[in-house]
Amino acid sequence: MRFDGKAVLVTGAGLGIGRATALLFARKGARVAIADLSLAGGEETLKLVKEAGAEGIFIRGDVSLVSDAERMVKETVKAFGRIDILVNNAGIVLPGTVDNTTEEDFDKTFRVNVKGAFFVAKYAVQEMKKAGGGAIVNVASVAALKGVRDRAAYSASKGALVGLTKAMAIDYIRDNIRVNAVCPGTTYTPAIEEKIRKAPDPEAMRAEFISRQPMGRLGKEEEIAWAILFACCDEAAYMTGSLVSIDGGSSL
Repeated sequence: MRFDGKAVLVTGAGLGIGRATALLFARKGARVAIADLSLAGGEETLKLVKEAGAEGIFIRGDVSLVSDAERMVKETVKAFGRIDILVNNAGIVLPGTVDNTTEEDFDKTFRVNVKGAFFVAKYAVQEMKKAGGGAIVNVASVAALKGVRDRAAYSASKGALVGLTKAMAIDYIRDNIRVNAVCPGTTYTPAIEEKIRKAPDPEAMRAEFISRQPMGRLGKEEEIAWAILFACCDEAAYMTGSLVSIDGGSSL
């Protein structure tokens, strides 16, 4: 599984799964555009990509703004001449049930998690058509496939992203553009680490997170990254419109 010379755009690549994905693409020969809101996080990922021996650029922006989304794609094409792969990874998780989630939090969740993916894909698809094809991976969640407590807006947004994935897959199948979704379970990222650290009893919180996982542990960022790369690779060229669950058995 190699990506020599491929031009890849990864959103939300400043930390966590996005950073792990950008680095794995770099190690496999790709040229990587890193998009993130965080200046410090994006620049650190870019440094790591270059240390891995790959070409890279950092684009600071907000996927929920159509102008920023368009700029992410344009700067990727300007730097690398094309865009072969898009990983729509940027997302937010706001807790809440239907009765206590505010309209503002609901709208914000959909702006980032759904509209953001829609906006970036809108411009990436146009470039992929010119190049004769490409691959898109939308990072959804196990929350799109099963009930998760206190995550109403988040679960709804990831379910919408799954629907968007299926629609895009059929819309662009004749353009040689494959579109798949990866659905991670709870993964040990800086966001989860921070929640554990800020809990009144960090060890109890850690144990609670782990107890929810049938496999008895949390996922690792690089494990999710490998699933994303598989969905993009030439060896999986017959796969489109698929949902790849990588959740330690959480959806069983």
